[in-house]
Amino acid sequence: MPRSHPHPHLPTTESAVAAIREIAREENREMAVTDAIGADQTSRRTSAGAFVVLDPDGSLPHEAYVELGGTPVVDVRLFPEDDAKIVVDGVEFHDVPRDAVPAFLRSVYGGLASVKGRFFPPGEWLIVPLPGDETYKELIEVSLTPWLARSVRK
Repeated sequence: MPRSHPHPHLPTTESAVAAIREIAREENREMAVTDAIGADQTSRRTSAGAFVVLDPDGSLPHEAYVELGGTPVVDVRLFPEDDAKIVVDGVEFHDVPRDAVPAFLRSVYGGLASVKGRFFPPGEWLIVPLPGDETYKELIEVSLTPWLARSVRK
């Protein structure tokens, strides 16, 4: 029976943090988590008044910032809106679906991510392939770190 979604569903920020924690354990990486709970604490709720904890629909938004140790340096910001921003050695991937975060990290740590350069238009991109023909590609706007340089594919 075909799956309608290529990644296991992570219904909450906490479930995504638990999945990242499992990957950190498997990869033997240090992990630090900073939680922001409440409409007045999350980064995308700038219109929320001071001490306004609930969203207008009555829900309690939960955002988490996860720092993973080792090489490459990886940070994940999980938003209450079911998406994430993942930064790999200074390269930012915006709007990654929360459900895709574990597969993204496994691709990076599993050596599937690569750097490809192009003559025209000029530039280098970090490419992170995921199962199911899903690929994330971002222009590298920082100096190549040793990890990024090792990931260059011709």
